[in-house]
Amino acid sequence: MGNINWQFLLSMLIIALGYVTKRIGLVTEKDGEGIAKVIFNFSLPALVINTFSTMKVETSLVWLPVINIMYGSLIAFLGFLLIKDTDRKKRGMLIYLLPGFNIVLFAYPLVEAIWGQEGLKHFGMFDMGNAIVLFGLCYILAGHFSSEEEKADFKSIAKKLIKSVPLVSYVLTLTLNLAGLRFPKIFVDICGILARANMPLSLLLLGIYLSFSFDKSYWKSMGKVLAIRYVTGAVIGTLLYLILPFAPLFKTTILIGMILPIGMAVIPYSIQFDYDRRFVGTTTNLTVIISFVLMWLIVSLSPV
Repeated sequence: MGNINWQFLLSMLIIALGYVTKRIGLVTEKDGEGIAKVIFNFSLPALVINTFSTMKVETSLVWLPVINIMYGSLIAFLGFLLIKDTDRKKRGMLIYLLPGFNIVLFAYPLVEAIWGQEGLKHFGMFDMGNAIVLFGLCYILAGHFSSEEEKADFKSIAKKLIKSVPLVSYVLTLTLNLAGLRFPKIFVDICGILARANMPLSLLLLGIYLSFSFDKSYWKSMGKVLAIRYVTGAVIGTLLYLILPFAPLFKTTILIGMILPIGMAVIPYSIQFDYDRRFVGTTTNLTVIISFVLMWLIVSLSPV
């Protein structure tokens, strides 16, 4: 328990460091864009390759991306049913914020610190489904409700998936692993070095993007998004934790996965389809704070 609390405290302090350096002007959110590119194109793919290249992948783990995709579809459907009392574009903005999680920047650093390679293996498989949800389902929803001429289409979705270096890294590394093939040792060693930068960079970036500037007019709409995301995630996650016949870490991955923050990909979608960028950013930031507290509680009480 003490080690878990210490890891969360260290993570919180690194996030706070990123936030404070932004507030005093040492770095800006524009600088954060550069850090994000380094994470998504170098340190995260390196972490994926280093984790999955030689690790044995159990057949049961295939269920993690499947469950993620099914859950994303379910919560989007609930959004259609529950969010009705607003205009079309605002309704679309609230619905497309429901599916998709921030696994890469938020969960990976904490998971790596607490469960190491085994935890990364589970959350990595969960994230494969999440990539389909974020770059596919969320993108379709955002485009469907947009009043702009540009709409989401399958060609654009395919491009986003192909251009996702982490997703390509997952698929390629797992394919080679299952085929009994290996990357050259020198390549894996280089990836091992780059992978060490992923945790601190991700936590710093969370702090740089963190904002506590909330517009009071947003509270009602944010309340709808937060209530649907967290109530649904907690209920479904708990039910699956209790009934699935898998190992404790598998079930803990699902329970934690379903209360993670909103995925960062929703922010560029708000720009592309002309939604309220400030609302999307504010809501996303708020879920980071809520999910951090919830994950701390779950991990502290988890038997794993």
